[in-house]
Amino acid sequence: MKATAMRTFRAVVCATALAPLGVLAAGAELHLDRAPDRSGDTAALQHGAKLFINYCLNCHGASFMRYNRLRDIGLTEEQIKGSLLFTADKTGEPMRTALRREEAKRWFGAAPPDLSIIARARASEFGSGADWLYTYLRGFYRDESRPTGWNNSVFANVGMPHVLWELQGGRSFQVEQVRARSGKGPTGYEKVVATYDEEGRRTEKVEPLAGADHGEGARTDFGPARGGKLDQAEYDAAVADLVGFLVFMGEPVAGWRKQLGIYVLIALGVLAVLSYALKREYWKDVH
Repeated sequence: MKATAMRTFRAVVCATALAPLGVLAAGAELHLDRAPDRSGDTAALQHGAKLFINYCLNCHGASFMRYNRLRDIGLTEEQIKGSLLFTADKTGEPMRTALRREEAKRWFGAAPPDLSIIARARASEFGSGADWLYTYLRGFYRDESRPTGWNNSVFANVGMPHVLWELQGGRSFQVEQVRARSGKGPTGYEKVVATYDEEGRRTEKVEPLAGADHGEGARTDFGPARGGKLDQAEYDAAVADLVGFLVFMGEPVAGWRKQLGIYVLIALGVLAVLSYALKREYWKDVH
């Protein structure tokens, strides 16, 4: 009886531990664009900090990041105080949002998450957190059915509006999906093409597919952006700068850590040589 109970307990533990893996395996594959590397580019990181404070800090906080850490990307105390210190009185204070949590829940349905370590939290088997953020911030499109008027190709039915819209402008979006036909009628597959125009109006076209060798899947495509202050290449570069700063916030000492790692490896190499020489000296009389 005890053995049976123990086996049952182990089975429950294993099933619980592996459940998240099953969810990930069952989920659709996520195609992410590779984010440009902005580490070490102080000008890009400074631009990203400006974008973050002007467009993101209104709703999102970065409570693990203090304003004075911006000195690590080349900004002076005077520059921080004069241009970037909007939600605090001193540079030693964290980057807190001015939006109250209760108001955020009422307006958006949920409080916007803290972005201190968002670039690390969004990493997955599909790509780095930087890749996810880079694709997400370039994946907004108009959708009149959503409360904010916006939707996202990476995060479906997202509650966040497109805060960078004035920079990018609007563009059309198309989803082409191949799926198995459901309901009565002949079995097989069909292609569904859903198109959102620049105003968010949705149209749908369904086309039956001949044969039985079609695999289910989806393909997305964006039209050219119009009405923004930046062209698409400039907007992509600005998003890369913003993502670079979000990556920096997740680990401000990453540059110092990598530099220290080089010295540690050199020291270990010297120690290995000395250890080998000592070993030879110790064992030469043994043989």
